[in-house]
Amino acid sequence: MAAPLVLAAGGSLFAVAPAAEAAPAACDTTSTPYTYVVTYQPGTRASAVDKELAAKCGTKVAYYPEIAVAIASSRNADFQQKIGVYRAYSGEKDVASAASARSLRAVRTLEDTQSVAAAGDLSAQQWDMKAIHAPEANKIYQGSRAVTVGVLDSGIEATHPALRSAVDARSSAGCVTGAPDLSPASWAPTTSDHGTHVAGTIAGKDPAAGFTGIAPGVRLASVKVVNDAGYIFPESAVCGFVWAARHGFAVTNNSYYIDPGMFYCPKQPGDAAAFEAVRRAVELSTRRGVLNVAAAGNSGFDTTAQTTDPNRPHPVDSTCGILPKAIDGVVKVSAVGYAGTKSSFSNYGKIDVTAPGGDFVQTPPPGAGPSCPLSATVFGGQYGSKCGTSMASPHAAGVAALIASRFQGIPPQLLAHLLEGEADVVKCAATETECTGPSKNNSYYGHGLVNALDAVR
Repeated sequence: MAAPLVLAAGGSLFAVAPAAEAAPAACDTTSTPYTYVVTYQPGTRASAVDKELAAKCGTKVAYYPEIAVAIASSRNADFQQKIGVYRAYSGEKDVASAASARSLRAVRTLEDTQSVAAAGDLSAQQWDMKAIHAPEANKIYQGSRAVTVGVLDSGIEATHPALRSAVDARSSAGCVTGAPDLSPASWAPTTSDHGTHVAGTIAGKDPAAGFTGIAPGVRLASVKVVNDAGYIFPESAVCGFVWAARHGFAVTNNSYYIDPGMFYCPKQPGDAAAFEAVRRAVELSTRRGVLNVAAAGNSGFDTTAQTTDPNRPHPVDSTCGILPKAIDGVVKVSAVGYAGTKSSFSNYGKIDVTAPGGDFVQTPPPGAGPSCPLSATVFGGQYGSKCGTSMASPHAAGVAALIASRFQGIPPQLLAHLLEGEADVVKCAATETECTGPSKNNSYYGHGLVNALDAVR
């Protein structure tokens, strides 16, 4: 290329050599790598993803072409800026920063296990099952092996006596890295029995202990999205929902919120990428016939009225939401205690149905069981109780599985309609001054308490 001509002050022309272009900065090869979700335009080819990531100091972990979302790893501190702050986000990197670091143990102590000996007949202690008429339903119908419920959680102990005939290894996967791993070790629990407890409520059965879940005839898939530190990052949830879509699950249970921000705001940098990636994954699963059920949360507030995020210092408005339950089509489940009223810790606001989640201030009488629902839990085939909307959600998922078994291939929208329609109405009590709305659809209980018996007869 010829050197440009420049007009000098005296009017004559002379050539000026062009400035040498600066060489691109080398990619960081020594810093800690972090995992990101990265959004693309629909239809983007994997080859284009590979090219962009390589050019911007990233490495592809997985690419989901159905939703044009990539999971990438990078050591570069400026990787998000290179990609675009509205297209890339790393929850892992946010957690590593001092401003965002927090203890999940402090947040989720409600769900610590209280062990219960498996001696005798545990059915007498399952007040939660009685509340939704699951024992009567079990006598009529226990669900179909053609129906799979995906438990997106911390993994399921597949050798537990209540679960060993329910867990389908072929449908299970580890999604902690953002890419599916089919090895049994990847979807087995390591540091948490949370997923095992959830699974027992949905489909556990142990005649020797007298324990029975809601739909013991269905299959369970262990889809591990919780890492060993207790975090559920956006990439893990994306992997889990796409896995459910690809493998024909009828129902998924999601007893978590996506970390580290309780609320994700689609108009804010970083949050926008996480929100969009999860939205696309959830909507893909819905289009492919999956009903996703999620816990409302344990913070005890109205999710529709929050103006701040308890976990991150950013404002919250009406466009923000707790993921995944904020996505359209996800069934949102609040919790009730033994007395049948909202658990003191349960979030409320936009609720679809309610279910037993326990409450330490609603104490059952002697012999009726612990304050928190009893289920399979603790490593080594034991049982225990946990409180939380995390425990309410699998009750709703179990009832949904019964309906899906009766009407196989039913669209998720109709399945949700039947789940809500079969629920027992729970009205706002006069003392529940923050409970608003009509008796059949209010801010505490939604359409009512799920009913397993009505689901099968």
